[in-house]
Amino acid sequence: MKKHIQALVFVLPALFALGACSANPATGKQSFTAFMSPEKEIQVGSEEHPKIVKSMGGEFGDRALAAYVRDLGLKLAKTSEKPDLPWTFTVLNDTQVNAFALPGGYIYVTRGLLALASDEAELAGVLSHEIGHVTARHTAQRYSSTMAANIGVQIVGVLSQAAGLGSAGGQIASLGANVALMSYSREQELESDMLGVRYMRHLGYDSQALISFFAKLRTHQGIEAKEKGLDENTADKSNILATHPRTADRITQAITLSDTQGEGSVRRGADEYFNHIDGLVFGDDPDQGLVRGRVFTHPGIKLRFEVPDGFTIKNLPDIVIATDKSGAIIKFAGATPKEVQDAGGMEKFLVRKWGGNVDRNSIEWLDINGMKAVTSTSTEFDGKTNIEVRRILIEQDRDNYWRFQFEIPPKQSTRLNEGLRRTTYSLRPPTRAELRKAKPWRVRVVEIGPGVTTADMIATMAMDDMKAEWFQALNNIKPGDTLTQGSKIKVIK
Repeated sequence: MKKHIQALVFVLPALFALGACSANPATGKQSFTAFMSPEKEIQVGSEEHPKIVKSMGGEFGDRALAAYVRDLGLKLAKTSEKPDLPWTFTVLNDTQVNAFALPGGYIYVTRGLLALASDEAELAGVLSHEIGHVTARHTAQRYSSTMAANIGVQIVGVLSQAAGLGSAGGQIASLGANVALMSYSREQELESDMLGVRYMRHLGYDSQALISFFAKLRTHQGIEAKEKGLDENTADKSNILATHPRTADRITQAITLSDTQGEGSVRRGADEYFNHIDGLVFGDDPDQGLVRGRVFTHPGIKLRFEVPDGFTIKNLPDIVIATDKSGAIIKFAGATPKEVQDAGGMEKFLVRKWGGNVDRNSIEWLDINGMKAVTSTSTEFDGKTNIEVRRILIEQDRDNYWRFQFEIPPKQSTRLNEGLRRTTYSLRPPTRAELRKAKPWRVRVVEIGPGVTTADMIATMAMDDMKAEWFQALNNIKPGDTLTQGSKIKVIK
């Protein structure tokens, strides 16, 4: 038995030494990328690209804006250590403020991020940072570390069993593998900022734009948290700060440590950037439905509903989700006629294909504003506790079926019962007047006239709540700041 254990211990370092490290041309550092070659990175990026685009609302339809972002991205990429990668830059039709990269040169920015940025230098900083993740091969590092950890799981598992320890060692190693797949490490973020500064400066952009844009991100994060009644420092899982953990001090450190001095790098390009984003859709796109306060309206499918007071609606490409402070959740999504038909009808779909532990006695047929519907109730475990789940399948017509799912935490059923019932029966076609109002908000670039104050501009903002906070986030201007006549700022109208 001892000989067997010794042989395995000898094999473990040998496996990790095999093709373990290579010098990265961008960072100059040795990095462990043994399990993902550059060719594999390109293959992975190519395979995942259409899935990413589909899951995040598709490509934004403004061709001129898409071309502008693509051209800027390619210019920056050409200054990198990997100019010959098949670089692809995509603007996603997503309201979230986010940017990310896939291996092989696939870079994404959302429409929401473009609205937040105020000049070409800020956009160049974002694109350069993501280019840095690609050239530094951070995904290959994380993937290789995870694969190595999984090998460790298998070997440690054998060793543990040989030593009579069962599977505990495997569980510990598995935890390490999961951590390796989380957001970028602080060191990787610092590397990407350093590389981003290098690429920006090669084209003459002001690297301080990284800091000014970071300030906007923090303000935006505060708005998101306030909308949900959360702590101001709480980032949404889809927010760029959740996937890119950075601080202003670390960005300053990256600028200082950058090996490219870039004397005279002061270009900001505000006017050119404003020319491209003036009129940009802000917030929801009508093609994906519009959220206005507690009301969701979809002009295309001609449906609208209203959630109870205290709920905040989030409109995602395939689902609408509303939440409140207690943890209650409302979900609204579609079901295809084929799914319903293949299940054997609405009730069978509800019970067999969709429902969990359905209480058969709870099944009930409803008439919701002339639409046939069937509902059920079940008790389910959400990973922490048992919650009440109410499901409703609604037939708008033979070609369109819709689903409400209400997830109710313990002891909240009585409080929420009336509000959720009202939400159910609020589902109906919008009136002509409501359809006329179902127009998107847009970013408008305005020039400050004589005597115009910050308060004047805040008053023109289209949203009902947090006008001042949004104005500050979009322009990095505080409510008490003085506006300069002739300068340009962004408002939402």
